Amino acid sequence: MPTFNERQNLEPLAQRLRTASPEADLLVVDDSSPDGTGELADALAAADPAIHVLHRETKDGLGAAYRAGMRWGLDRGYDVIVEMDADGSHRPEELHRLLDATDDADVVLGSRWVAGGGTVDWPLRRRILSQGGSLYARVALGVPARDVTGGYRAFRADALRRIHYEDVVSRGYCFQIDMLRRSYNAGLRVTEVPITFQERTYGTSKMSGAIVAEAIARVTLWGITGLPRRIVRTRTGSAARSTAGSGSR
Repeated sequence: MPTFNERQNLEPLAQRLRTASPEADLLVVDDSSPDGTGELADALAAADPAIHVLHRETKDGLGAAYRAGMRWGLDRGYDVIVEMDADGSHRPEELHRLLDATDDADVVLGSRWVAGGGTVDWPLRRRILSQGGSLYARVALGVPARDVTGGYRAFRADALRRIHYEDVVSRGYCFQIDMLRRSYNAGLRVTEVPITFQERTYGTSKMSGAIVAEAIARVTLWGITGLPRRIVRTRTGSAARSTAGSGSR
């Protein structure tokens, strides 16, 4: 759970998580929040051995914080590592859906845009931005997932190693798109489970024009450079179906 100035949200969210999934440990990755989020996280960790804190000296993007947290978890032998926002938008009570799905999948996406998923108290602008971003990425990259940009995800440890997560340089929510792109390219089993995304009550969103611009630029580049491979894959699949059809007649 990466944090920056989330003091108002952290404690109630941590308590809900520990109640909903007591078997799960919580790692707070704090980027030197000036509002005291890191100090509060330390206090929570002192009172609960299942809560841990990783302090980072600089704020250099969501992607860097997630990479640091993933490295921390892999180094300590965790089987499954979950991404979760610290603003309350991801409901801890739905974590079990992601964890249960890892029995049959390498990567599990908490999805707002599949049957049973949705959003609460989200302004129309954010909904259009999220759905439009997912649609553009799906078309450009040729991935079948409905929620390409969501940040509530579970990865099996071996899956993270196979996609070389440490090489992902995206800073904003484009990190999520890059991780998903790599997962499909590596042939991993990816599935989506429905979640309800709740708009934050306290604090301010970290979304910015620069974050959106990074995502558009990178997805466009990946789409162009990956097009020849998708064409070859499509032609190979068509040839295989044609051969199978000829044999059946």
